[in-house]
Amino acid sequence: MKVVSKITVAALILLMMAPLAFAAGNLVVYSPNSDGEIQGILYPFGEKYNIKISLQSMGTGECVSKITAEKANPQADVMFGGVNMGVYLGGKDLFQQYVAKGNDTLPAGYRNTTGFFTNYLLSGSNLLVNTDLEKKLGITISGYADLLNPALKGKIASADPVASSSAWAQLCNILLVMGGYDDPKAWTYVESLIKQLSGKLTSGSSAVYKGVYQGEYVVGLTYEDPSVALLADGATNVRVVYPKEGAVWLPAASAVVAGCKNVDNAKLFMDYIISDDCQKVIAGLTNRPVNPKFPNTNKYLQAFSSIKVAYEDILYTATNKKAIQKKWSDLWAKSN
Repeated sequence: MKVVSKITVAALILLMMAPLAFAAGNLVVYSPNSDGEIQGILYPFGEKYNIKISLQSMGTGECVSKITAEKANPQADVMFGGVNMGVYLGGKDLFQQYVAKGNDTLPAGYRNTTGFFTNYLLSGSNLLVNTDLEKKLGITISGYADLLNPALKGKIASADPVASSSAWAQLCNILLVMGGYDDPKAWTYVESLIKQLSGKLTSGSSAVYKGVYQGEYVVGLTYEDPSVALLADGATNVRVVYPKEGAVWLPAASAVVAGCKNVDNAKLFMDYIISDDCQKVIAGLTNRPVNPKFPNTNKYLQAFSSIKVAYEDILYTATNKKAIQKKWSDLWAKSN
């Protein structure tokens, strides 16, 4: 009897001491994220917890469309990135309520207040400029106003803000700093910018920064992570421009897919992305952690003190997303 008791106690102690690294199992992830986040966050999570990661990379709109089409028989467990207030309002039935452990340690403005999605890093809008082509044109690009230079007509890369989350963020950024979301001046600027695009939109977010780097475009409307990653990887023909009119940083979020097959691992992933361990990792990537107690260590990221930072009304843009996108689409159709 004493032997059995010792074995039982020993087993209980082992269970209590066992790290979550033995969670094991699978996790199916749909994500629009860049390689930096996939390699720096997602795969290390799988290795840490002995979980097999199955990743499908696609644009934000494609992720949502696929999750919607599979709603009766969900194939994904997690949407990693691309989840924001607009996605939530447009289809919260696609996601499962879960508040990650450690949510209360985040700044109030970045906590999961809806019950559905977990903010884990800050993503900023910026311009990426091909310095070789900029020099050939004899111009200097420092903000949105410069994009209306006739020399740039047909040489500006942008994705479709109806389908691309980064392009949508750029549209909201532009409206905000060029006068206001409903200001006629801001929309006049957007109409002029559309004419500058000469009927060309890229296939997605990645085609913008790749197109600039490869010399297809002089400048692109893109976001901070892949832009800074190019610099970190040794690119010498591009520079990151934070518009002099103002640049917005938004929290990037993830969520558990409703009715998913690997729900425990999906919840564990939500816990992980805001854990101290992961936030420290993010601080060294080409993003900014959502937890401010971990300062960035990547030398290619400019300090906020040197950037004019603008603050988006996230609830407003999310609530009015369809109307804003329709206005864009109408202007695009009119100009093309």
